[in-house]
Amino acid sequence: MTSIADLRRDYRRQRLLESEAAEDPIQQFRLWFTEAVNAELPEPNAMTLATLGLDGMPAARLVLLKEVDERGFVFFTNYRSRKGLELAAHPKAALVFWWAELERQVRIEGHVEQISAAESDAYFQSRPLGNRWGAWASQQSEILESYAELEARLAEVEARYGENVPRPEHWGGYRVLPTLIEFWQGRPNRLHDRLCYRRQGDHWQRVRLYP
Repeated sequence: MTSIADLRRDYRRQRLLESEAAEDPIQQFRLWFTEAVNAELPEPNAMTLATLGLDGMPAARLVLLKEVDERGFVFFTNYRSRKGLELAAHPKAALVFWWAELERQVRIEGHVEQISAAESDAYFQSRPLGNRWGAWASQQSEILESYAELEARLAEVEARYGENVPRPEHWGGYRVLPTLIEFWQGRPNRLHDRLCYRRQGDHWQRVRLYP
């Protein structure tokens, strides 16, 4: 068996230079995200979401980015889930995108707010029917005695709503309002390129960080 300590890869694909990077980090993110999509990477919109637990311990999990604009990065979940309760108590979060095939990482930190009910309604109705049923059937993060119990709840939801499924009030979107966005491009000898954008009032300050 290969030693974990011996697992390593030298990154040599590209550079990340100030002269080629966008002045606005949202624009730079869109450029990189488009390249990840065009490269047909698996789940290019998957991102690690880190929150502060109610017990003070950090918690992280993967969620899917569903929208990005000048305001921030949007994902959806159950407001009563563990992450929902944590965000209610501590409305701050960090995100990480990792596109291994492109040897790239994006880190985001910021404040979090719930998006409007109208925005959540619009997205919910765009979801596949089974996903809409699932949002009602799942008591996310609660203890489940057996999978049969979940199947029974799903059958009940199907019978109750059919194809006309309203959005549950406890389900919707969050927007991470970034105060920091860092772009990381892997380089040989672990001398990676790191460009960090920090929000300063109504503009962004960009600096290069040591790897």
